[in-house]
Amino acid sequence: MPHVVTHYGMIEEKTFERLKGLKLLVCDVDGVFSDGRIYLGNDGEELKAFHTRDGFGVKSLINTGTKVAVITGRTSAIVERRMQHLGVHHIVQGIEDKASAIKKLCDELNLQPLEVAAIGDDVPDLGMYSYADTKVAVKDAHARVTSAANWVLTKPGGFGAVRELCDIICQAKGRGDTTTGSST
Repeated sequence: MPHVVTHYGMIEEKTFERLKGLKLLVCDVDGVFSDGRIYLGNDGEELKAFHTRDGFGVKSLINTGTKVAVITGRTSAIVERRMQHLGVHHIVQGIEDKASAIKKLCDELNLQPLEVAAIGDDVPDLGMYSYADTKVAVKDAHARVTSAANWVLTKPGGFGAVRELCDIICQAKGRGDTTTGSST
């Protein structure tokens, strides 16, 4: 099977070709944008660590005209602020039925499965795979997720996985080395 060389290694040519027509990337948050750990303070405050490289990747991808969305089972003001700062306009929080959420979002945006990629790390994210044609797992995803994915990244969640995916999509769209700006 033919492959394409990226900065992260080789991926199947058919996967790379599908990325050229991608119009929406749907992401889980915990375990994808973060390492999956949730830090709770004594006063109930919740903290998450987000990688600035992932932020730059999202901004770069949005600059290609590709939309980015998040669908997460938890609700967090931190996620809302971070995604708004990155220019992510489609933020769906507090929903466990990710299959219905991605279908509803794609219906609203008038998108077909071939135009959609989803990235996840754990079993609840399998619902997103029910609609997205390109199913992506972070390197350290649960075994059921990596088995269902048609592409497993080289980076773990919270440590550049989103950036890896965004960089390769940008490369497929011919915009791999043209983005400038802030990495926050």
